Amino acid sequence: MTVTATKSSILAYASLAMVCIVWGTTFLAIRIGVTEFPAFLFSVIRQVIGGGILSAIMLTIGKVKWPDKQVIINQAIGGLFLITLGNGLIGYAEIYVSSGLAAIICSMMPVWVILINLVSTQDERPSLPVMFGMAMGLGGILLIFREHLAEFSNSTYTLGIFICFFSNFCWALGSVITKRRNQNSNPFLNAGLQMFFGGLFLIPLSLIFDDYSKIQWTQGTVYSLLYLIVIGSVIAYACYQYAIKTLPMTIVSLYAYINPLVAILLGWIILNERFNIGIAIGMIVTVGGIYIVNRSYQAKAQLKTQLSGK
Repeated sequence: MTVTATKSSILAYASLAMVCIVWGTTFLAIRIGVTEFPAFLFSVIRQVIGGGILSAIMLTIGKVKWPDKQVIINQAIGGLFLITLGNGLIGYAEIYVSSGLAAIICSMMPVWVILINLVSTQDERPSLPVMFGMAMGLGGILLIFREHLAEFSNSTYTLGIFICFFSNFCWALGSVITKRRNQNSNPFLNAGLQMFFGGLFLIPLSLIFDDYSKIQWTQGTVYSLLYLIVIGSVIAYACYQYAIKTLPMTIVSLYAYINPLVAILLGWIILNERFNIGIAIGMIVTVGGIYIVNRSYQAKAQLKTQLSGK
């Protein structure tokens, strides 16, 4: 492994760590936003402004050249799946389901990635240890949020549950498509363009479904919007795109297991929310699953390096 490759891998894991931490803090900000502001309009403002800021930074300060037509089309497609159908619909679904139920469904993202890779490519087909680690991690999440499992049978949550599953699948599919189509373009400009296009595609949904009489420019709305634009979008989404480009998609998808853990710990430390032995065991099981997946990929990479050196 070259020094450049090692540096790239370190930066990629640092970017993924940023995603794991930051997106674990955005659950509360999104919840505040959609309770005091029309959900789709809230996402439109967040993504269009965040995407515009990041794109402008990369094109000016970053001195990245304006991409060709095919790259722009790829980012529009990525924005549709990741931002419009993925992030945007989840925000809308949180009106109808509890945050705990949404966390369970969103934790299915690594499973979707495995299924998509199984039917579409030979490059990232998971080994049995990887699939075991994924299942173990998901089991830990289910243990943490076990009191919300009964909500799946609540008929009033049916629409929200369907939206969450559909949105989560679209996010996973968009992530895989983005990885395959964007290997030769700048990941940070890609992130900006995806957010911008994804925000624009949300406008028709806002016009159809949003109740504009619900608009409240409260202090909570403004602060949550600013946090989501700067930290959740410009910084964390850019990191996500860099991680996607550099690391195996299955590894990147593990952020979906870590985000709820961060949210729970912050809630316990800052808001004195519930934390018990069951949650602690669930966290240990989840981290154990993540460790197994990561070690499996490291072993695979080491074997590949040894074979290539012979």
